[in-house]
Amino acid sequence: MNPTQFTIGIEEEYMVINPETRELAPHDQKIVAAAEKILPEDQVKAEMHQAVVEAGTGICKNTTEARKDLANLRTTINRVAGDLGFKIGASGTHPFSNWTTQLITDNPRYHQIVKEMQEAARSNLIFGLHVHVGMPNKQMAIHIANSMRYFLPHVYALSTNSPFWEGRDTGFKSFRTKVFDKFPRTGIPDYFESWEEYDNYVKLLVKTGCIDNAKKIWWDLRVHPVFDTVEFRICDIPLKLDETLAITAVFQALCAKLCKLKQQNLEFIHYRRALIAENKWRASRYGLEGTLIDFGKQSEVPTKELIAELLDFIDDVVDDLGSRDDINYITKMMEQGTGADRQLKVFYENKNMVELVDFITDSTMQGF
Repeated sequence: MNPTQFTIGIEEEYMVINPETRELAPHDQKIVAAAEKILPEDQVKAEMHQAVVEAGTGICKNTTEARKDLANLRTTINRVAGDLGFKIGASGTHPFSNWTTQLITDNPRYHQIVKEMQEAARSNLIFGLHVHVGMPNKQMAIHIANSMRYFLPHVYALSTNSPFWEGRDTGFKSFRTKVFDKFPRTGIPDYFESWEEYDNYVKLLVKTGCIDNAKKIWWDLRVHPVFDTVEFRICDIPLKLDETLAITAVFQALCAKLCKLKQQNLEFIHYRRALIAENKWRASRYGLEGTLIDFGKQSEVPTKELIAELLDFIDDVVDDLGSRDDINYITKMMEQGTGADRQLKVFYENKNMVELVDFITDSTMQGF
C-alpha cells in the first residue's frame, strides 16, 4: 500500500445567514465574487440556492494539509461574508427558514434542474460535506466503492447535524437526507462488478434521456466521473472543523485499508443495498444514540460499539497516513455527541431558535 496515493479533497456547503433575523439570506453570489479574488481558483463556488456558498480545498496529501486549507476557507469566507453584512453557518439544515422564500441562483444548469424536478429541487435547501479520496485507477475505485458501502451509515451517524426543519424538531438526528431523498439517483449505490459495468450503466441513462452527464448521479458514494477519486456524499456538514477533519480521516483510512486487503487477495464482505439502507435509516433517525445491524452477527449492536470496531479495523493504516490525531478525535465526538445532539441541547435549554442559530454560527468558527 502506498499511502501517498490516497490524496484527499474536502467540499463544504455553508449557510448564508442574515445576522439580524438569523434567517437564510440570498447574497446574489456577492460572497463568491469577493472570495474568488482572495482564494485560489475554484475553491469557492455558487450553489443552486442563493443562500448557499460551497467551499472546496485543493488536492491535499493528508489531513494536516487539508486542515490548513479548510481553516483558511472557513476564515476567509466568514470574513468576506461579514464585510458584506452576512454570517456563515455549518448545519445540514437551517433550523427555521422556509425554503419557499429562497431564491434560485441565475444559472442555466440550476434552472434546468428546477424545470425537471420542480419542488423537489426548490425545497432541496440542505448543506452537506463531500470528501474525495484519490484512487490509483477506476477499477480500484469501483472495488473500494463496493466495499465502502457497508461503512457509510457508521460514518454518517458521526456527522448527523440537521435535527430541525422549518422551525420543527423533526425527531431525526439528520433530516437533511430525508429532504434529499426526493431526488432521483440518491441513497446507497448498487454493487457493480467492474468499472465497465458502471460505465455502461451511465451510458444507458444518458442514451435514454434520464441524465445528460454522470454528475447527475447523486448517490451517497460514487466513483467520480472526471477525477480518479471515490467521492463520499452521505454526510451532513459538521458544525466544527475538527469534526470534518476526523470524518475525512476515517474515509481516507477506510479506503487505504480496503486497498491493502485487496493487495493481500483479501476482500471485505459485500452486503445488499437493501440491508445497508436499513442502517442508513437508523443513523439518520438516531445518530450515535441508536443501534445498527451487525450483518455478520445478524443482531443489533449499539452504534458507538460498531464505530469503535471500525476504528480497530483501520488502526494499522492510520500512522502511515499521518492522521492519528484526527482519528483520535472520533472518540471525543462520541463522548460530546454529534452536532445534532448539541443543537438539540442548546434549543431545549430555552426553546429559542434565534439563539440556536447563533450557536451554529459561533461553532462554525471554533477550533482554529
